[in-house]
Amino acid sequence: LLSLVMLAGLTGPAAAESPSDRWAAQTTPAPGAPRSIGEYSAGCVQGARALPLEGKGYLVMHPSRVRFYGHPTLLAFLQNLGRTVRAHGLAPLLIGDMSQPRGGRAPGGHASHQTGLDVDLWYWTPPNALRHPPTPAERESLKALTVLDGKTQALQPRWAERVTELLRWTASDARVARVFVHPVIKRALCAVPDTDRAWLAKVRPWWGHDDHFHVRLACPSDSPNCTPQAAPPAGDGCAELGYWFSDAARAEREKGQQDYQAKVARAPTMPKLCEKLLE
Repeated sequence: LLSLVMLAGLTGPAAAESPSDRWAAQTTPAPGAPRSIGEYSAGCVQGARALPLEGKGYLVMHPSRVRFYGHPTLLAFLQNLGRTVRAHGLAPLLIGDMSQPRGGRAPGGHASHQTGLDVDLWYWTPPNALRHPPTPAERESLKALTVLDGKTQALQPRWAERVTELLRWTASDARVARVFVHPVIKRALCAVPDTDRAWLAKVRPWWGHDDHFHVRLACPSDSPNCTPQAAPPAGDGCAELGYWFSDAARAEREKGQQDYQAKVARAPTMPKLCEKLLE
């Protein structure tokens, strides 16, 4: 009886369907040739492909969330990065959210990841993950952990080499438009002697990315209705990094968190092509 009452409450007028619910309800990709449509934070993906839940050098985490879909370009990028990770003898790459089967807004506040071109990758891996990868049950229960020292707010030395290599390989890929990391991690990268610093331009500081880095691919050539993001500023981005550790940046962060919550609460204006994918 209690279950029936609860079900009646969930299906009643008070439980109005949100925009994210409409996209989360899609369990299969939209038919048609692969196309990323719209903006990264207001778009969708047609003909998405599911990334195999495990492959050479990588594992998909929390597969029950069903956010392991993307444009084929994203799948190729991840599989290539996984092979690179394995070739260098590192523990498997742990993959967080990609996109839903048809993209769109996902429940839980993720504003981006809508066009099949974004993915969250964990820095951290469990101890002995190279010899004993996480089991299916662990892949559902484990959570990404920060690689920063809570006291010093610096990158933990034991993670420095893995983090640096992962970010260098990622940002050096021509398909990648941006890589979002915590400002402290960007600062650590800027301190590493490196004759080739061009890849650092794509690595952009952004709050909250201390347990994962967010990779964003450029719009594929097969997707004329994909809205690209402006290219990052010229240079390696290290000279202006000091701002992120200023009082002004902290104030902007607090305001930005409020603005972000308001933005998440609003339904974005979706392209008409995306609305057709829901029909």
